[in-house]
Amino acid sequence: MSVIETMFWFLSVMALGAAVMVVASKSPVYSILFLILTFFAISGHYILLNAQFLAIVNIIVYAGAIMVLFLFVVMLMNLNAESEPHQKNKWFLYIGAISGGSLLLVMVAALKNVSATNQLVQMNNGEVGLIKNLGIKLFTDYVFPFEISSVLFLSAMIGAVVISKKEG
Repeated sequence: MSVIETMFWFLSVMALGAAVMVVASKSPVYSILFLILTFFAISGHYILLNAQFLAIVNIIVYAGAIMVLFLFVVMLMNLNAESEPHQKNKWFLYIGAISGGSLLLVMVAALKNVSATNQLVQMNNGEVGLIKNLGIKLFTDYVFPFEISSVLFLSAMIGAVVISKKEG
């Protein structure tokens, strides 16, 4: 087994284990932390597929911004066992089990006839996901729309500052 295959299996086990712990954790803070770990494992898969830009964007946007925001919201809400309502109705458990089983049945039926043996993935070769190619394309063919979007973002930031400023 090569180093890439070993890394793939390690990242896969880490992603699946962390994803199971997201659902199994009783604390929402631990669930969010395990979800961040899952995003890092998925970013590792992107790096193995030579898509560095997707890996960096996944880490910055999802693990860095959105999940940290979720973590702050959960911590600010101060959820604890005393404040949450206790549901003694077992119907929710049965409905959840039936819904999950139905979803699993539909997914198995949909994926039953899918053939993935003919699809090959190039690993660590090719230049499809490289940031260099994206930068060349962005700053040659799409430089005008890129600059227009930056002016739009700048005007939105100035507008937010003007609106939020108190009149003195």
